[in-house]
Amino acid sequence: MRFSINIPNFGDFADARAVATVAAAAEQGGWDGLFVWDHVVHDKVQRRGQAFGDPWMLLTAAALATSRIKLGTLVTPVARRRPEQLARQVATLDALSGGRVIFAAGLGGPIEDEYGSFGGPTDPVVLAERLDEGLDLLERYWSGDPVNHHGKHYEVRDVTLLPATVQRPRPPVWVAGFWPNRPPMRRAARWDGAVPLFNSARHGQVPQVEEVLDLVAYVRRHREDRHEVPFEFVLGGASPADSARAHDLIGPLLDAGATWWDERQLQSSDELDRLEPVLRRIEQGPPVF
Repeated sequence: MRFSINIPNFGDFADARAVATVAAAAEQGGWDGLFVWDHVVHDKVQRRGQAFGDPWMLLTAAALATSRIKLGTLVTPVARRRPEQLARQVATLDALSGGRVIFAAGLGGPIEDEYGSFGGPTDPVVLAERLDEGLDLLERYWSGDPVNHHGKHYEVRDVTLLPATVQRPRPPVWVAGFWPNRPPMRRAARWDGAVPLFNSARHGQVPQVEEVLDLVAYVRRHREDRHEVPFEFVLGGASPADSARAHDLIGPLLDAGATWWDERQLQSSDELDRLEPVLRRIEQGPPVF
């Protein structure tokens, strides 16, 4: 199992220097990754007056401050982005970091705030279509090959985006969604990893082992002929710093199939977007297995 630190892109972490500090501390402390939220306004009522940083700029600062840990967003709402611009951002970060990017995608939300506020579509069916079509385009853009595409939502005529990503054939793609909703996990099964949130366990809360077992079994059934290809199951929550307690909490999830533990603050916590509590948790180190 590998271990990552998860931070929002607002509050203290709107400052790229704070994110660089977190990244350097995580690498020095033996963690394996740093993942940043990708929001524009998040919840407008709750976050009104707060500063937000662009996640790719924040991750650029993290890349310059580190040499080993994986870097990415959890998660990027592809339907809210122009795929060609997003492809360039990811490829540029992949080059800068020496091939350390993991790309995680989902619908994102809250939909009315993050999409509707800017006149974007708010129908989840349309957003799911844009997500699937956008992921297909990203993979083709990252290849460095010519792209022609006539789809329901995107049009591309004779475009080659260079350089291609450092990672070949592309960076790992993880897909997020709320379990027990099945369609997002079927989407994840077509790519390289699943980042489930749970209707019964919100951000920062540890999911129930029984639900994880059901999810893992469901995704594996939909992997079809790709059972031999490595696949990540990324779970997360707020774990205790005490090694024995953390082992008791996370160990059953590892046995159920989890391959990453993403250390998160409770979304309801006043410390969610504060630098000092995150640094304290980083310094305590990842759980030992």
